[in-house]
Parts: sequence; C-alpha cells; structure tokens
Amino acid sequence: MLERRWIRWLLALLGWTFVALFFASQTYLNYRSSGGRAPVGLILQMNLMEWYLWGVLALGIVWLARRVPLERSHWARSVVVHLGASVGFAFVEWWTNNFLRHHVLGFSQSVRLVYVFHQNLATYWIVVAATQGYLYYSRYRQGEVRAAQLSAQLAQAQLQALRMQLHPHFLFNTLNAISTLVHRDPEIADRMIARLSDLLRLTLENIGVQEVRLAKELEFLERYLDIERMRFADRLEVRMQIAPETLDARLPYLILQPLVENAIRHGIAPRSAPGRIEVSAERKDGMLVLTVKDDGPGIAETNPKKGVGISSTRARLERLYGAAHSFVLQNGLQGGLIVTLALPFQFIVEDVAAKDEARDSR
Repeated sequence: MLERRWIRWLLALLGWTFVALFFASQTYLNYRSSGGRAPVGLILQMNLMEWYLWGVLALGIVWLARRVPLERSHWARSVVVHLGASVGFAFVEWWTNNFLRHHVLGFSQSVRLVYVFHQNLATYWIVVAATQGYLYYSRYRQGEVRAAQLSAQLAQAQLQALRMQLHPHFLFNTLNAISTLVHRDPEIADRMIARLSDLLRLTLENIGVQEVRLAKELEFLERYLDIERMRFADRLEVRMQIAPETLDARLPYLILQPLVENAIRHGIAPRSAPGRIEVSAERKDGMLVLTVKDDGPGIAETNPKKGVGISSTRARLERLYGAAHSFVLQNGLQGGLIVTLALPFQFIVEDVAAKDEARDSR
C-alpha cells in the first residue's frame, strides 16, 4: 500500500513537471518571437513554481470533487459549489503565486489578476473533470469485478448442484444393489458395503472440487467397479485402455462414473449374457478424448439422454467448457453404445502447500 502511494505521488510530480515545462517552452518561444530576451533559468523557475503550486492546490480540489461529485441526483447543487470553489481557488492561486514571486524569486512586479483569472478557472475545472472521470472509471471497474465474482459464484453453485445430483442417484442405485444381495449372499453384501464406505470417503475428501487428475478419477471409478463386479460376478468384463500421458490431465470430478453406470444399467443389467465395457483415454489434437463403450443394445432402445447421469454430465460440461468440448452418443458399428467425450487437454497443477502439508504429516 505504501509503495503504491509513493508511485502515485511520483506520477503526480512528474505530471505537474511536464505541464510546467510545456508552459515554460511556450513562454520562451513568445519571448523569442517578440524579439525580447528569454532567460531560460528564470522562465523555468516561474513556471515550475506556478504549476507546483497548482499541484498543492489540486489536493484540495480532488478532495472537494470527491465530496461533491457531479452526479445527476444533485447536479445543480454540485455545479453551484464548484463554481464558487473555482473562483475561490483562482484568487488563492493568484495571490499565493504573487507572494512566492516576491519572497522566493525576488520579483517586485506582481501578476495582474485579469491575466491569469480565466486560466485558473480552466485549470480548476480540468482537475475536477479528471477526478470525476477517474471516479467513474473506478466505479465501472468495481462493478465489473463484482459482476465477474457474482457470475463465478453462480457458475460454481450451479456446477456444485449438478454434481450433487449424482451423489444421491449413485448412492440409491448402489444401496438397491446391496439390498438384493443381503439375504442371497450376505458375505458379498458386506464387502459391497465396505467398498461403498470407501467411495463415500473419497467423495467427502473432494467436496467442492470440480476438477481432478485423470488418475484420481480412475481411482474412484475402480472403487465403483469393484462394487459392480461383485454384483454381476462373471457377467461384467471391464477393459481399460489409458494412455500414460493422460494420467495427469485435468477433467471434471465424477465425470466417468455416471457414464460407466449408464453403460452397466442399460448395456449389462437387462440381459443374462455376459457383457463388456471399455474405457479409454488418449491425447489427440490438443484434446483429452475419453470413450466409454458397451456391447449392449445401443441408443435406440435405452435412450440414455433422459437419464440423470447423462443429463447432469452434459450440463456440467457445458458450464465448464462451453463450446470448447464435445459430447457425443452414438451406436457402434458392431452394436452397443459409444459415449465420446473430448475436453481441452490441460495438466492440473497441484497445490504446492497441500503437497508440503502432506509431506509434513508423514
């Protein structure tokens, strides 16, 4: 804060110095063009003293312009105040300038008020206008910042709401699966409860997180698949084809689980024959391309666009990436449904402080 204040004072000093030099050059040229003697040092002293005086008076003008801004709600009152103040400042500058000329520069002759009065009025109103412009700009910038903050908060809240739709949806389906096994196979049901506990722990650890590394997303997905493998036994086969360079890529948290759940629900669960799901990730043309494929009946019969998982996933991607992503559902040539998701490929930067804290805790 102190450093910024010094910068402002320095800029103000340079500004008034520039104005003084500008008018000094004008005075010098006037003397030269009229054939008179042009003492450069004296001309500089007079102009620097005059405009540095204005620099001091400008502090009072800026203060008054802030206290009595030229706003529509009280325009007439503000104009009257500043008209009176401009006349007052014009007299103060004229008198003080003459005082300094006599006692600092040693001049015996005074500057007549009629020669500087209108210039002083114009200088006052220029300072007021500059202050008013700065105030308008500051308010505009503050409004932009507030609007951006509100927009970001709204987007974050909407994303969080969309993600929270998945938790009860997923939890209900998993508990329903456990309930079917409690009496038929208590041991497997007990193991499923343990895996569900692990999933809930991972979920709680990442409350409020919107994006994670692909490796972490796959960790959650693997815990979920452990439950589904116990549920379907040898009826479910899962193949993972993950390019190593994609493991540190950034993607929305819990984006793959609803897609895999949709594939199991519509591609595996309705039939008694074994089924296969393939999950792949690759880097292609600057994009992270994720694919979830099943060998079920395809999109015509399942119509997964209406499901909570698919609709929430589509809405989250739209909020996070806008037009910079693609989300395509299509039938495979050999049957089944293929969900292809392409996001801008970005490496996630982990919080250094979090890493240090984790290292210290060990």
